[in-house]
Amino acid sequence: MDFNGFPRLSGHQLLSLDGPDAAAFAHAQFSSDVTALPVQHWQWSAWLSAKGRTIAVFQLIRVDEERILLVLADGDADAIASQLQRFVFRRKVKIAVRDDRIVAGSFTAPEAASDAAIAVHGETLELDVGSDALPRTLRIAPLDGATAADDAGFVLAWRQSDLRYGVPRLAADQREQWTPQQLGLDRLNGYSVKKGCYPGQEIVARTHFLGKAKRALQLLRVGDGTPSGAQVQQNGAAIGAVASVAGDLALAVLPLEIASDPLSVDGVDAVHLPLLDGLAR
Repeated sequence: MDFNGFPRLSGHQLLSLDGPDAAAFAHAQFSSDVTALPVQHWQWSAWLSAKGRTIAVFQLIRVDEERILLVLADGDADAIASQLQRFVFRRKVKIAVRDDRIVAGSFTAPEAASDAAIAVHGETLELDVGSDALPRTLRIAPLDGATAADDAGFVLAWRQSDLRYGVPRLAADQREQWTPQQLGLDRLNGYSVKKGCYPGQEIVARTHFLGKAKRALQLLRVGDGTPSGAQVQQNGAAIGAVASVAGDLALAVLPLEIASDPLSVDGVDAVHLPLLDGLAR
C-alpha cells in the first residue's frame, strides 16, 4: 500500500495504549465496548467527563491483543495522554503520543479494509471510513518512508465529509459542552449503555433509558466563516448552537421537535441538509 493520491491529514494525531491491560484500560475509560471489539477491527468511541460531556471523539483501533490505537482527528493528543495517565494506577499499560506515524486519506474505496475490519500491510494500517454513498479510505504508516503531501484544501474537504456523515469535529471551545446523545454518537455506535462503568456512564445511561434526550445533531449549510458556538435562531429566538463547522457546513445541536420556519446563523439563512448514513462501526 503506497500513499500516491493520499494527502496527509494534518491535524490528525495518534495515541497508543500498549501492554497486557491496554484493552481493559480503554474499556474502563472510553464510551464504546472495547473488550467486545475483535483484533484488527475499529469502532467509534469517545472520552467523557464525569458529568457525561464529550471531551473527544475518535476512532479506536484494536491493532492486536496488547495495542489500542486512537485516531484523534481534532488533535490534543498530548493533553489527552497526560489526563489519561492519571487513571493508569497499577494497570500494565503505556500511553504514548505516536508522532512517529502519519495519517493520510483518500476519497476512494479501500483496497482491502472493509467496514470495521482493518487491513494490515507491513506497518501500514488501512481503514474503511466511508460508504457506497461517499467512499473514503484512511491509511496510517510510519513517518519514515511515507511521503504523503500536505493539502489544505483536501483537509477541509475531509472535515466537511466528516460533518456530512454526522461525525462531530470538536474545536477546543466545544469540548465538554455536549453529551454523546446530543452529538448523535448513537448513529455511529459510539457509546454503549450495556457495558460496565466508565466516566459519565451513569448520565449517558439515564438519558438513554429515561428518554430524556431533547436535542440532536443536524447538518446545516451556513455562511462561510461561521464560528463554532454560534447561535442558531428561529423567529428571532436562539434555539440551538453550532457544535462543529467546516467551511459552509455546520453540525448544530437543535431541539428534536422544531417548527418548519426558516433558521439563521449569524444573520445568514441556514439550510437543513440530510446526514449520510453508513459510517456506524
